[in-house]
Order: sequence, then structure tokens, then C-alpha cells
Amino acid sequence: MSVARQNGYRRLEFGPFSHRIHTRRCLILAVFGLFVIAAALAAMPLGSHDASLPELLTVLLDPVNATGEGHRIIIEFRLPRVIMAVLAGMMLGLSGAAMQSLTRNGLADPGLLGVKEGASLSVIVLILYAPAVSLYVRPFVGMAGGLVSALLVAGIARDLTRTRFVLIGIGFSWLLSAMLSIILTTSDIRDVQTAMVWLAGSLNAASWDIVPIALVSAISGAAILFATARASNVAVLGDSLAAGLGISLHKLAILRLVAPVLLTAVCVSCVGSLGFVGLIAPHMTRLAMRGAGQTALLTGSALCGAALVLAADTIGRLAFAPLQLPAGIVLAIIGVPVLLFLLWKRRDLL
Repeated sequence: MSVARQNGYRRLEFGPFSHRIHTRRCLILAVFGLFVIAAALAAMPLGSHDASLPELLTVLLDPVNATGEGHRIIIEFRLPRVIMAVLAGMMLGLSGAAMQSLTRNGLADPGLLGVKEGASLSVIVLILYAPAVSLYVRPFVGMAGGLVSALLVAGIARDLTRTRFVLIGIGFSWLLSAMLSIILTTSDIRDVQTAMVWLAGSLNAASWDIVPIALVSAISGAAILFATARASNVAVLGDSLAAGLGISLHKLAILRLVAPVLLTAVCVSCVGSLGFVGLIAPHMTRLAMRGAGQTALLTGSALCGAALVLAADTIGRLAFAPLQLPAGIVLAIIGVPVLLFLLWKRRDLL
């Protein structure tokens, strides 16, 4: 029996193509995927105005005949909201896994490196001072703000693989948060109320208009990360070995930094600030699949992120119905204890 087979690997062959897979990890990822699908289907009928399971099945299997009030609620409100929750969670999960791999730091997260705050600040300025600008402009403005923030933090730190990069990112995030508070404090109260609901990370305004933006961005960012997954696996072994095997570390770092910035900025632009997903999702995946490579880690983080945001949004919708608690608040309640636990575990390295 080969060493690969002993370690749980199997080779799949399709004509001239072959690929090696890890059976147990593929099974775990399949379970993650089925859980997200089941949670999405369970969330759609629930809310302040409940829809029945037959109405949901009609919408999914026979949309032509979905003409009732319950059908309209699912199609116009619940379905785009659930899709946006899944896409947002996937984007943040992918971003967190990529940033932790790039910095070789398990505490790295776009929300801790100024990316999320930079994107939020840019979009808030757009909302308050240019409200007539098209919704499709927000992702580009948010991406520009997030990229500028990431470049400033990287330039000050001068090294992406040390804890200093994360600490500088946290400090820069606080600075941007202070600037955001100043803008909100000095703006008109009527405009601030709209901005605060968005900033809290709410999916209340999720609609079919923003789903294509999020979908295209998620596919683009994921394609970059999965295309560089093998090179990233080699880079984790050390810069010297990676360079000796022909890996361009500079190009790899740029791609692995730009993709999370793109994903995070678009997510923030569409649904506001959802914290801690990028931090928690990769760790959940590592606990379930120890020693997983980048491809499995990215896939698992995307699915775990989707499950986290979907669960947080569903809890926020149902816990105090008809009042709705923003998903960002629910995620913060979950994420703060997890962050403190991770900081405590790494206390000797800080």
C-alpha cells in the first residue's frame, strides 16, 4: 500500500486528467456544504411573517406558479437575503484564511488589518455626501479604501509575516474607526441613522440588485485564491524553499493580499461590517481538518463563514421578532470571546 493511500489520499482519474484527494477531508467538506444548504432552506420560511414549506418548495421547484403572498415574501425578501448571507460569509471566510496564510499568523483577519474599516469609511463618506451615486459604485469605492488601508499597514510594518503587521493593523483600524466616528457625529442625524444600520452589519436591505455584484466579486476573489493555493502551500514551508522551487514570492504576496481586500471590501460595501467571521471560520476548519492544505482550508473556511453569517442573521431575525437584530451584533457576541481565547493561547508570542 502506498504512503499516500495510508495517509488517506485517493487518486481520481478522468481520462488524461487525474487528481489526488483526501477522502476524509472531502467527506467533511461535503457535510459542511450540506449543512449550509439545509440551514439556508430552513431559514427562508421563517420570519415575522412565516411562509410554509410547500410555498418554499413551489418557489424552488415551480416558480411560474409562485404567485401567492408567501411566495412573494420568499422571492423578494428571504431568498436574496439568504443568498447574500451565504455569499458574505464565504467572502469573509476566504479572506480570513488567505490573510492568515499570507501573514503566517492565526490572528490575522481583514477586520484586524484596517481593510474593513478603510472600506467602511469610504462607503460611509459615499452614503453621506453622495447619496445619489449608483449602488454599483460602492464596491469599487470600498475596494479602493480597503486597498489603501492594507498598503499603508504593509508599508509601515515592512513585513507581512510578523506579529507587528497585525498589531499595526489593529492600531490603524482604531484610527480609521475614530475618523468614522467623527464623520458620523458631525453629520445630519437622519442620514446617520441609515448609515448606522448599514454599519452594524445588517442584511435588512439585501435585494436582488446587489446579489450579482457580490456573486461576481466572490467568484473573482475565490478564483485568485484557489489558483494560488498550491504555490501558497509551498510558501508556508519557508521563503528559501519556495524560491528554490520557482515560486515568485512577491507576485504571490500581491495576489494573496489583493484578493482578500477585494472580497472584504465588496462584502462591506454590500451588507456592512460583519466582524470576526474571517477570524473564526479558518480556525473552525483547522479544528475539523488538521493538516489541511490551502485548497481544503479555503473551501472549509468559505463554508464555515457562510454558516456563521447565515446563523447570525437568522438568530437576529427571529430572536426579537418583529424587531431585527443586525447580524454584525450577533457575530460580535460570538467573536469577542473567541478572539480573547486565541489571544490567550498565543500570549507567549505577542
